Amino acid sequence: MSANTAPEWQVREWLNADAPISLAGLRGKVILLEAFQMLCPGCVSHGIPQAQRARQVFPDDALAVVGLHTVFEHHEAQGSAVALKAFLHENRVRFPVGIDAHGNGDPIPLTMRAYAMQGTPTLLLFDRGGRLRMQRFGTMEDMQLGAAIATLLGEAAP
Repeated sequence: MSANTAPEWQVREWLNADAPISLAGLRGKVILLEAFQMLCPGCVSHGIPQAQRARQVFPDDALAVVGLHTVFEHHEAQGSAVALKAFLHENRVRFPVGIDAHGNGDPIPLTMRAYAMQGTPTLLLFDRGGRLRMQRFGTMEDMQLGAAIATLLGEAAP
């Protein structure tokens, strides 16, 4: 993955979205993608709430907030779209969430593998041109994230 290209997300189903969402389709906006698992304590306590706060703070026309449910463990417990829909409802997650696709019997989902994610939560920030500018495994402070988003928003569109 170079600084100029980012792999398209491989999503089998979208929740909280009227139509499929793509990295290419969001060009022109800064994109925050929060990769999570619903049974991941750090995702539930930090990653998802932080993404929700970012969604509230930055304007919709400038920042796209997207979730990616990327299940690499406990597949039977987390693999159901019905369970994920209930989780999103209970946690009041309103931003679009894609379910990372699997392929060839590999327990690691396709988007997770394409981005070499180490686990969840993983936060990815893309600039207005769709280039990956930050990838962070684990948590980061809201002020750090806000500064990173503001920096990308301040850059000229490609």
